[in-house]
Amino acid sequence: MSLFWIVIRQLAEIEEQMATSKKVITREEWEKKLNDVKIRKEDMNKLVMNFLVTEGYVEAAEKFRMESGTEPDIDLATITDRMAVKKAVQCGNVEDAIEKVNDLNPEILDTNPQLFFHLQQQRLIELIRNGKVEEALEFAQEELAPRGEENQSFLEELERTVSLLAFEDVSNCPVGELLDIAQRLKTASEVNAAILTSQSHEKDPKLPSLLKMLIWAQNQLDEKAAYPRINDLSNATLEDPAV
Repeated sequence: MSLFWIVIRQLAEIEEQMATSKKVITREEWEKKLNDVKIRKEDMNKLVMNFLVTEGYVEAAEKFRMESGTEPDIDLATITDRMAVKKAVQCGNVEDAIEKVNDLNPEILDTNPQLFFHLQQQRLIELIRNGKVEEALEFAQEELAPRGEENQSFLEELERTVSLLAFEDVSNCPVGELLDIAQRLKTASEVNAAILTSQSHEKDPKLPSLLKMLIWAQNQLDEKAAYPRINDLSNATLEDPAV
């Protein structure tokens, strides 16, 4: 991320000058600074591989490994198993997901009570979604209530989930978002992160974090200077400063 470090260095230089007005940096000056920074292709390839592995793009990771010679830091076969768990949760097949997690590593759920509760909560949500009211109440009482007695935050989440049963039209329910697909995705991401952690791998890819750092650095520099900045991260095009 050469641009990130350029922004940081430029910010430091401007602060040292203690100028009362914004410094103007031309496109020519900015591009020269970019060209002066050398980033190894190997490091960029590792960044790409890290993203593919963490996000579970196993076919793309394998193809990239063959084309670039970049070796992933985990066995690509484990990605397929991890994605099967994630897909099961995203499809609402929570029981299947729990079984697959235990097949991968039983300690993941044994040592992570919050994750296990959230998976059980998702099971309850799916029962409610499918109109299985009696089964949902029985499941909540037998599987989730005991955990709520031991943990106040679990109890609050359980109460929010059960309150879905009080509304015939969930569109008018204040906690109706629990039935949104976004809730499944949230639970699936939590499981994905836990599996990665159990495999001694970062739970989040490095690339999005670097982009967030770039945005932060540009926002800091905006207060000190006018310079060619990136407004659209999807194409990384430099836009001339407004002066």
